[in-house]
This record gives sequence, structure tokens and C-alpha cells, in this order.
Amino acid sequence: MKKELIQSIREKEIQLAKLREHVDKSSVCSDLYNKVVLEKAILKKELENSQKNTFMQRVINLVPRKKTLICDYFRR
Repeated sequence: MKKELIQSIREKEIQLAKLREHVDKSSVCSDLYNKVVLEKAILKKELENSQKNTFMQRVINLVPRKKTLICDYFRR
């Protein structure tokens, strides 16, 4: 998943480099450039969130719970 996101981000960067030359020439290229910028931002956010989630899960697993919660009784 992480490798796929990184690969997609690289592809978007290549597309942006190619479109950057033609942004001023037509509105279609400008719109396409803006769309690719948004897609790249979304992919970066997904990558960032995937890294945060794994870090949070590690922290949650390391911190021992001392109190017994009501929800613990209903899990069994």
C-alpha cells in the first residue's frame, strides 16, 4: 500500500512537470494541471495518514491499561 502510494505520487510529479510547460497556453491544460495537483495532495495525505495510524497503534499497544472499562465487560 505504501509503495503504491509513493509510486502514484511520483507519477503525479512527472505529469505536473509535463503540464507545467503548457499551463499558460490553454485553459484545458490549466484545469488538468490543477486536477493533478489536487490528486497529488490527496495521495500525500493518504500516505501521511497511513503512517500516523501505524504509529498510533504501536503507542496504544505499548501503553498498558490499568482501569477496567465498561466496554471490556461486553467484549467477552
